[in-house]
Amino acid sequence: MKTILLYIVIISGLNLTAFAQNGTLKIQVTSQAENVEFASVSLKNTAFGGLTNENGEITFSKIPFGSYELSVTMIGYKKYSGIIKLTAQNASQTLVITLLEDNLQLAEVVVSGTMKEVSKLDSPVPVEVYTSKFFRANPTPSIFESLQNVNGVRPQLNCNVCNTGDIHINGLEGPYTMILIDGMPIVSGLSTVYGLTGIPQALIERVEVVKGPASTLYGSEAVGGLVNIITKSPDKAPKFSADIFSTTWADVNADIGVKFNAGKKASSLLGINYFKYQNPIDNNGDGFTDITLQNRISVFNKWSFDRKDNRVFNIAARYIYEDRWGGEMRWSPEFRGGEDVYGESIFTSRWETFGVYQLPTNEDLKFQFSTNGHKQNSVYGSTVYNADQYIGFGQLLWSKKLNTKHDFLSGAALRYTYYDDNTPATGAADGVNAPSKIFLPGIFMQDEWTINSQNKLLMSARYDYNSVHGSILSPRLNYKWNSTDRMNILRLSVGNGYRVANVFTEDHAALTGARQVLFEEELNPETSWNTNLNFVKQIFTDNNTFITLDATAFYTYFSNKIIPDYLTDPNKIIYANLDGFAVSRGFSMNLNASFTNSLKMNIGGTFQDVFNEENGERQVQLLTERFSGVWSVGYTIPSWNVSVDYTGNIYAPMRLPTLGELDPRPEFSPWWSVQNIQLTKPLRNGWKIYGGVKNLLNFTPPANSIARSFDPFDKNVEFNADGQAIPTADNPYALTFDPTYVFAPNQGRRAFFGVRVSLK
Repeated sequence: MKTILLYIVIISGLNLTAFAQNGTLKIQVTSQAENVEFASVSLKNTAFGGLTNENGEITFSKIPFGSYELSVTMIGYKKYSGIIKLTAQNASQTLVITLLEDNLQLAEVVVSGTMKEVSKLDSPVPVEVYTSKFFRANPTPSIFESLQNVNGVRPQLNCNVCNTGDIHINGLEGPYTMILIDGMPIVSGLSTVYGLTGIPQALIERVEVVKGPASTLYGSEAVGGLVNIITKSPDKAPKFSADIFSTTWADVNADIGVKFNAGKKASSLLGINYFKYQNPIDNNGDGFTDITLQNRISVFNKWSFDRKDNRVFNIAARYIYEDRWGGEMRWSPEFRGGEDVYGESIFTSRWETFGVYQLPTNEDLKFQFSTNGHKQNSVYGSTVYNADQYIGFGQLLWSKKLNTKHDFLSGAALRYTYYDDNTPATGAADGVNAPSKIFLPGIFMQDEWTINSQNKLLMSARYDYNSVHGSILSPRLNYKWNSTDRMNILRLSVGNGYRVANVFTEDHAALTGARQVLFEEELNPETSWNTNLNFVKQIFTDNNTFITLDATAFYTYFSNKIIPDYLTDPNKIIYANLDGFAVSRGFSMNLNASFTNSLKMNIGGTFQDVFNEENGERQVQLLTERFSGVWSVGYTIPSWNVSVDYTGNIYAPMRLPTLGELDPRPEFSPWWSVQNIQLTKPLRNGWKIYGGVKNLLNFTPPANSIARSFDPFDKNVEFNADGQAIPTADNPYALTFDPTYVFAPNQGRRAFFGVRVSLK
């Protein structure tokens, strides 16, 4: 019996020893200011590895005892390496790893400047990068609104009633800004007005902004610059993410993201965005909704496939449907298109597919493609506007390093655009409908010449043949110099841009029905020359404070510019090529600072002078401020584990479209600012709650921004023989209904609250 008990004790001890051969390692990755999400953590030469969650944490279990090299990497931070030992006496360990920020986050990979993945440091084209964390400091229901805190980039509302808008870069209007998703020209033409809404922000990895002409690589519409929305790779995305918030105006926005695998070779990322606002509010008392009511859903799906030799194959699709209306508070759907109650009602249905496929050859050949269809059914008062647009785009890229100094890129592209609407834009002289069909084949070449470790030259040119307007050539030259320690960077760029305009798809004011649209001539393509000088200075102090100064001077000269004339006749919008020239010039400065006391700030300002000159007379461009400033300040309170974000912008006066000399409304807007504050509290298991106040100063435009809002169909306006409104006792200022006097949103102060979760 004693022998049996002895065997049992020995066997149990052996089993306990066997079970005790494995350990557990919990790692939390932090920076100077906050936990680091999506950091890559691995034990070298083992299968143990993964990404940290929103709290910067990751746990490995059942690790055999022994010594391992721990590696922690994250874009924008210096790599961490260290040795850890797991023994029977130290089988369960918790480590806190603090990463140090890298120089200006120069390890960031950018693609927008050269169409090739390159570190931000090495890019000869200045590219600004904004991560999803930057946009979470001021959560918004669309990427359109999120860009309001990017220096030199301004979301501009174009209508007081339906609240559609576009993106201005360095004072150039929306049609000069190209919007890309994953490098593909998705948002253009008709969808410029509505396509920036409905992109699930939970799936956005970063946004790259290039200021200045990019027509050499991207063709028409990239005259003023481009905004490239980079979505997350299914490999790096969390298994499930959600971000839901609401405000005291009773609007609700929900972003949902799910990752899943389909077999061993394919992974997918599914995102859904839903936004609903159905609460008519008229705080300014003009009888119209202050902001448009919306019901929008967007579904985004991205697939990534594992292929031999790590060749690339990604494909994505998005569908968006939106029903929006704004107008008189008593409007309802039965009044749609009539002249009893004014309303602007827009039904939008849009689909997109895009992707990239690397050919199975020894050469680096990639085929990029995108297609989209956009259908719009809308009424603006009694003006009906129905339109269909289809765009197909294909591009073959060949990348080749000829030697250690020359990195060559060439490509051939073809773009087909079909556009049809019920306006004179697609009408023939005999009244027969004639949809616009444009073929745009093109070729381009680029050589990135590394002269030495401090100097680099980028030379490129593009040739396009427009089936309507003929040949178009766009050259570009970029030069970059950096100091030996890479603490100072100088970039100089000179380039040509062009744009083929479609007035009705770009200028919402042409659709309101409040003004007659007049074409003085056949519109020719616009051409421009641009030069930018960019200087970046990095400063590190002894106490690990990191400061970056980024300054840019820019100058753009236009010939043939197409400018809508609102002022010659208050009842018309007159379109013609400018018989003269136009200029956009200015200077911008960004300051980024990270301090050791958990304080971070991003402050920027842009001074600009935008004007056109014709017949010796110079005019300041409408709806363009001389100065704009933005800021984002974040601080984490360690004792409470609460982060505070204070964001805002400020704009100088801008010239507004008034209705003649008798119009009592000011010709220039006042100085105005929108400021926001947010508190964020991390909880357990990847959950966070946040809340705050938007528009702290409660700024709203004047209540009389809509001229004669009480008579939207001009039933009580008297006109002379020339069709001009005349002063009467009921209309002493000779005004007509007009909603184009707009420079800022009508939504005042409001509180918001949200919840966010990310599960690995």
